[in-house]
Amino acid sequence: MALHDQVVCKTPFLRRRLLAWYRRNARDLPWRRTHDPYRIWLSEILLQQTRVEAVLPYYARFAKEFPTVHDLAVAGDDRVLKLWEGLGYYGRARNLLRAARMITRDYGGHLPQTAEQWQRLPGVGRYTANAIASIAFGECAPVLDGNVKRVLARLFNIHRGIDEPRTLRILWSVAERLVPPRSPGDFNQAMMELGARICTPRAPRCEECPVRTQCEALALGRQARLPVRRAKKPSPHYHIVAAAIEKKGRYLLGKRPAKGMLGGLWEFPGGKVEAGESHEQALMREIREELGIEIAIGPRVASIAHSYSHFRITLHVYRCRHVGGKPHRHRHSEIKWVRRAEFKNYAFPSADLKFLHLL
Repeated sequence: MALHDQVVCKTPFLRRRLLAWYRRNARDLPWRRTHDPYRIWLSEILLQQTRVEAVLPYYARFAKEFPTVHDLAVAGDDRVLKLWEGLGYYGRARNLLRAARMITRDYGGHLPQTAEQWQRLPGVGRYTANAIASIAFGECAPVLDGNVKRVLARLFNIHRGIDEPRTLRILWSVAERLVPPRSPGDFNQAMMELGARICTPRAPRCEECPVRTQCEALALGRQARLPVRRAKKPSPHYHIVAAAIEKKGRYLLGKRPAKGMLGGLWEFPGGKVEAGESHEQALMREIREELGIEIAIGPRVASIAHSYSHFRITLHVYRCRHVGGKPHRHRHSEIKWVRRAEFKNYAFPSADLKFLHLL
């Protein structure tokens, strides 16, 4: 049976069974207890590429400190980044703040109501816009995140690579046909919930699936092999050196430029070890280039392994002493001498958080 015919045939059953299953089994999550579009938007941004369990404490902190979009819009950049500290993908926090300021400045403080309007805000793509509009405003708009892609690939035995542009167009089309005009938000959440809890990437719990009788992959014994993804390239690995430069009980910190990776976060100065360099040579070179000062390098504090989305690092941290020159901000937007007790006021990258307690 052609894919179009499968979708037409199965849609009434899938809608009915998934909605019934979701209303009995949905997790009790704080953003599901409200129809406030601001809280729903906040949750969707936090949940991008992040597990629910990791998001829960961040959602609670943000909702408490910034209960309305106006409260968020008037917040300082450093405060928002500090609350986001440790969650990763910091561009989400910067876009959240930019969008809040646009809403208060350009929309009179009124949040958008349609998916099309939501997509005009920074950090809001098609999936996020459709999720907010369907959940908060009942718009009949489909969603397609990693969980939904997996569910659809198995339900309809789609064995093309799910990240290929043609396949994505097919998946969006299928999702659009499935979403019902009534309770579209509940249906979208049911699809995501099914993927997160039952139709999992490994060892799917098919015996508990409410729509297993309609699953083409299960009928063919292919569920463990779907979805098909492109093979990932090996992640490059870099050695990074960082200097904990101390002077009169204070450490020298630099603030990364707002644009770019880890923008707006505070860090200990340093950089990549080039081919043929020792750690000490790399550190002396980086500090001269970044700050224009001379240091005496002391013992190593720690070597920290950390992974980013497209590469891995080992961060080697050294205690250092300032011996000459006035620091200048060649690569940072700000530099400061900060006491150890004041670190709690600054937002650091996750790799730096792993060694702060050792200083």
